[in-house]
Amino acid sequence: MTEHRTADKSAVRDAATVILLRDRDTDPRILMGQRGAQAAFMPNKFVFPGGAVDRADAEVPLAAPLPSGCFERLLEDSKNDIRHALAVAAIRELWEETGLVLGRRGTWSGQPPADWQTFHSTGHLPDASALQFVFRALTPPGRPRRFDARFFLADAGAVAGDPDDFSAASDELSHLQWVPLADARRFDMPFITEVVLAEIEARVRDRTPPASVPFFKNNDEESLFLRLKGRPLSD
Repeated sequence: MTEHRTADKSAVRDAATVILLRDRDTDPRILMGQRGAQAAFMPNKFVFPGGAVDRADAEVPLAAPLPSGCFERLLEDSKNDIRHALAVAAIRELWEETGLVLGRRGTWSGQPPADWQTFHSTGHLPDASALQFVFRALTPPGRPRRFDARFFLADAGAVAGDPDDFSAASDELSHLQWVPLADARRFDMPFITEVVLAEIEARVRDRTPPASVPFFKNNDEESLFLRLKGRPLSD
């Protein structure tokens, strides 16, 4: 997750994470990379591409929006309506950290923000139609960085170009690779990533957006495992 965009290290930052899934009908694989040893948040861990929402993300137009059901669930238990910005941030972070484009060919109506200049140069507009909101997790108190992260699942077939071409990626994640889903837990990953993996395993054969979304809610008072637009997981 990108960390340099916030000066307040104690604040909870809204964030978006992308889980790309390929070969789901034969040998399912997910895209992961390793965070640097000096990173303040989850050093050395293998994670999905993702990071904090930028203020400018709210102003970036989408060629197509999120699926309607996902758009509705993102608003639940949220103080502000940042649904559009979350979708944009997911696409931007995927591009920055992997060099992969979730977009369609098109012309921007104006000058893109600075963080979008390289994406713009590919000739694509960001397209959120392939993103499915599948998980949400709030980092527990006491951590050096705290994020309210929304996890989006997308089929690798939605990527424009070669899904094995990481040549445009930044250096934030190393060892980018398509990991067989069955082998993913052999990697050193955060606990919450393991929890999300279980959700992805359950959804490999289901291409429809989920009817309800797990929310691992850690605040100063208590930790809850809820479902957005559904009953508590314990029921």
